[in-house]
Amino acid sequence: MILSDKSTKPTIIAAIPCLDEEQFISDIVTRTRRYVDKVIVIDDGSTDDTSEVAKAAGAEVIRHGTRQGVGVATRAAFEAAKTCRADVLVTLDGDGQHNPDEIPQVLAPILSGEADLVIGSRFLQPTQKTLSAQQTERTNIRRYRKFGIDVITWLYNLGSKIKVSDSQSCFRAHSRRLLDAINMTESGFSFSVEVLIKARRRGLVITEAPISCLYHSQGSSLNPVAHGLGVAFAVIKLRLFSHQHNK
Repeated sequence: MILSDKSTKPTIIAAIPCLDEEQFISDIVTRTRRYVDKVIVIDDGSTDDTSEVAKAAGAEVIRHGTRQGVGVATRAAFEAAKTCRADVLVTLDGDGQHNPDEIPQVLAPILSGEADLVIGSRFLQPTQKTLSAQQTERTNIRRYRKFGIDVITWLYNLGSKIKVSDSQSCFRAHSRRLLDAINMTESGFSFSVEVLIKARRRGLVITEAPISCLYHSQGSSLNPVAHGLGVAFAVIKLRLFSHQHNK
């Protein structure tokens, strides 16, 4: 049984790790609250009013005094969900690229007992055939970013019977069983593949649901090449050495 108790309404928590997102966080929190029991914002050392704006919109806020990394922020989300005895944890970004109105389709395989982890895939789209352009109807992802994601996803998929199309999406739903089974150690964006690798090693069921994803001009300032190489090396490290650990 994937949910902890199917005889009662499952408790669904949404967590939004973010950094300096006062411009978008109110709208994201407000729309997310329609679909979940509680919204928790993990403010990873913002220097703007992200925390105050999130609280005003109805979120519970966990604030890091200094920036610790999105992996650490997501680990805090996992711990908060376990403390709340959540049956399902949904994670999404706070910068407006994810559409909270798509939460139900990401939740559905968890709620039906078909999966432990659902990845909101940017590439399971009716417009997949047009992804060679820099913009589609449902995603405006740039080709260089798509190429980097494809390389990281290929490294994850290599040798596996179960393939995914988007190993880097942070719009996900996680079952209680997964929350209890996995301990995260990565502090940066490599946490996304760490969760996938550890879930696969523990025999948890992973699936995907199509989502849209629209990037804005105030997006990540990370160097895409350095970022991509860092995550790729982390995938190799995790695949080679994570089997030495129980979790």
